[in-house]
Amino acid sequence: MSFWTGKRVLVTGHTGFKGSWLSEILLARGSDVYGLALEPETNPALFLQIDLEDRIDHFVGDIRDPVVVEERLKAVRPDVVLHLAAQPLVRSSYRSPLESWTTNVIGTANILEALRRFDHRCAVIIVTTDKVYKIRDSESPFCESDRLGGYDPYSASKAGVEIVADSYRMSFFPDSCIRLATARSGNAIGGGDWSKDRLFPDLARAFSKGDSLKIRNPSSVRPWQHVLDPLIGYLKLAEALVSKNSRKVAASFNFGPELRDHKTVGELVGTSAQHWQGNWEYLSEPKAPYEAKRLFLDINRAKKQLGWAPRWDFARAVSETVSWYKHVDHGGDPAEKTRSQITAFESES
Repeated sequence: MSFWTGKRVLVTGHTGFKGSWLSEILLARGSDVYGLALEPETNPALFLQIDLEDRIDHFVGDIRDPVVVEERLKAVRPDVVLHLAAQPLVRSSYRSPLESWTTNVIGTANILEALRRFDHRCAVIIVTTDKVYKIRDSESPFCESDRLGGYDPYSASKAGVEIVADSYRMSFFPDSCIRLATARSGNAIGGGDWSKDRLFPDLARAFSKGDSLKIRNPSSVRPWQHVLDPLIGYLKLAEALVSKNSRKVAASFNFGPELRDHKTVGELVGTSAQHWQGNWEYLSEPKAPYEAKRLFLDINRAKKQLGWAPRWDFARAVSETVSWYKHVDHGGDPAEKTRSQITAFESES
């Protein structure tokens, strides 16, 4: 914990779901948190629900603008950069593919190009996704050395982010003051995600109104995990990048659940309904855009090199997520609930 006290941390995408949780964790650890992101895109938005705007150095800017990115980095001079800003939705990427490519690839390149001219020692985590891997007809879990790919524009753009990051790491950062790693996270669930076309927000909206939840792919398998698990993984990775052996961890890392906790969409909905009464039905979409049927992650590298492991299993992740949404739906304080879950999670280390 003491590592983060007084650290200057730049979080891109701090107004988003994961960025808001991450900012709250960093504040609890005593960091000076600086943001770079667009205004929140959802209403409600976790960023506003937990009053982050008044508790961090909130800065609105577009990572697609290289001038904005460089000026923000120069002003902050961060010890750690956690780059989460992205276009994060598969179905949105089919509707606006260029937005995914420019935000994810060019935006990341702008961050790295500004860092190339940095003269301050800095650990940098570029967050991507489990979907960077080339889909195959196998249930064996993806490990970090597997071939990158991407069918939909979102997945392909995130694979492109990995390639851009690796190029900068080898070309410009091997002997510089920058230590760079990428983090490939599974499907994060947790309170405060209000995105469209994402399973848990859709579930919360439907169950709170007594509507029937419509699910598209009940048999699809995903590496579900509570959002706190990968976020703590990112922080452990950043700590390792600052250590004396940082070159060994200037690489890519998967952060996901144990293999037994890779579950289907149907299992996620069914488990949620044990905590929050609701109904669901299968929505057939013959012309729906392609999405991978099965995704499994191998997390052994993070376990062995970082000493990280998921703390909350599938059942706990679902129960804590439902608890957050029900608490807020019944008039409870989102900030209090968010902080209490962080405290509980940290105490179980």
